[in-house]
Amino acid sequence: MKFHPLHDRVLVRRVESDEKTKGGLIIPDSAKEKPQEGVVVSVGKGARDEDGKRVAPDVKAGDRILFGKWSGTEVKIDGEDLLIMKESDILGVLEV
Repeated sequence: MKFHPLHDRVLVRRVESDEKTKGGLIIPDSAKEKPQEGVVVSVGKGARDEDGKRVAPDVKAGDRILFGKWSGTEVKIDGEDLLIMKESDILGVLEV
């Protein structure tokens, strides 16, 4: 199944965090927080401004991003857990 977000929405795949601390302790699944980092899977065409002109999104598929702890709506597409969020919920793009 293919999914393409509408307007200024973004489809994001969470990036799993490390299972060990820097000291070598293993963190159980029940104690882990959901990661606030992800990779953009798909992006809508952008929102419209007051004049009806489309405003292009600042992110693109493949960008590694940071987002707020409670951002987005969790969805399951083809058995994979993903997030759909507005572009404004994205805090920034990570550059390597």
